Amino acid sequence: MTDPRPDVLPATANTGAIGIMGLDLQEGKVVPRKQVWSWALWDWATQPFNTVILTFVFSVYLTSDLFLPDGTAADASGENAVLTSGLGLAIGVAGILIALLAPVLGQRADASGRRKLTLGIATGLLVLTTALLFFVEADYAFFWVGAGLIAIGSVFSEIAGVNYNAMLVQVSTPKTVGRISGLGWGFGYLGGIVALVIVVVMQQNGWFGIPTEGGLNIRIVALGCAVWTVLFCIPIFLNVPEAPPAAGRERVSFFRSYVVLVKDIARIFRETRPTFWFLLASAVFRDGLAGVFTFGAIIAATVFGFSQIEVILFGVAANIVAGVSTIVAGRFDDRFGARAVIITALTGLVVAGLVVFFARDLGTVVFWVFGLLLTVFVGPAQAASRSFLARVTPAGREGEIFGLYATTGRAASFLSPLAWAGAIALFGSTAWGVLGIVLILLVGLVLMLFVRIPGPPRGQAARSA
Repeated sequence: MTDPRPDVLPATANTGAIGIMGLDLQEGKVVPRKQVWSWALWDWATQPFNTVILTFVFSVYLTSDLFLPDGTAADASGENAVLTSGLGLAIGVAGILIALLAPVLGQRADASGRRKLTLGIATGLLVLTTALLFFVEADYAFFWVGAGLIAIGSVFSEIAGVNYNAMLVQVSTPKTVGRISGLGWGFGYLGGIVALVIVVVMQQNGWFGIPTEGGLNIRIVALGCAVWTVLFCIPIFLNVPEAPPAAGRERVSFFRSYVVLVKDIARIFRETRPTFWFLLASAVFRDGLAGVFTFGAIIAATVFGFSQIEVILFGVAANIVAGVSTIVAGRFDDRFGARAVIITALTGLVVAGLVVFFARDLGTVVFWVFGLLLTVFVGPAQAASRSFLARVTPAGREGEIFGLYATTGRAASFLSPLAWAGAIALFGSTAWGVLGIVLILLVGLVLMLFVRIPGPPRGQAARSA
């Protein structure tokens, strides 16, 4: 398929010209609301895997003393290092697989015009692995089965996310990409918290009579998450059309795809330098954003003395605030630009983080106010990052570029944990870990200041001259 505008060079032409941006093809197009809402609902559909399975419920179940080998006692701290390290190892291996597979699978989906098909396969496999967790009984013999399923599920989740993010270009225009990206992120936050609240209600009501022997109550929760995903992901496959194959992209073998990938990365550096530098900057600040949620509960409990129920309540409030602020911030994205939203959000995060650290002796009110303020900025920064990348991605290469987005994020995922642990080790207090996270956010902010929005593609420049 050739581009209808003869003076615009295809994204993958061998002439060395800078390709048109994917969103440019949507200029003037009216995207049906049904497609937009169906696309955003996928985030709602799959978020329980991250919130319930990976973070708050099933991973906690899997690392509880129910899974300790016979004759092994819990650590003095109440933690089970043999289990937590095992789960960490499994997820770490999954991260390596994601980094290696994401850009190549995204590239191949672009070339074949099977982006939605790839999303469907990956989502289906995520549902399958989540459902199989039902068979992970509370016994050490099942520990590695559970850890392996969670790890494999995270791989499928990320691969699906690459194609989902790439589809953002299909359901948005240059004028709406910010609010639609924010809508998806916001739905994800709200969907995850609704699923978590359902689990909390079940727990507070004695699991409504479900036996707890063998972890049956938690295993049923995993099955419920799988059913949830199936129900809410149906609209995207019914209502969002498949993307056509990328013009001029040669279909090659799987291993040859890595050769093409290396050449494409070199070409991104030569021709679309803002995309290259944004991938680098976002890898740093996105890890800082992850650190805010990863260590937020620990800060609340250890630094500010929150009880377990207060931590849960704060988690619910934080996700609601993040979800709503992300949806609202999407409109600022479209009006002022994604770069402005990212820089503003990162600045707000750095300031709020510093207040949390220096005002910590004033009591819990500090964290309730400024801890929640942190979550106000996290979601907008994440959503604007996705819309910024959509704006600077050449047409027909969305899957590949968002695959690189996932890979660079994984490559930098050690920054926040090391900064957190290093600051605590150096100064001997958990509170100093806050400054470790702030440091990563600050570095990401500085890098983002050097990222420039690219000018119009060569064909457009010629027309406007």
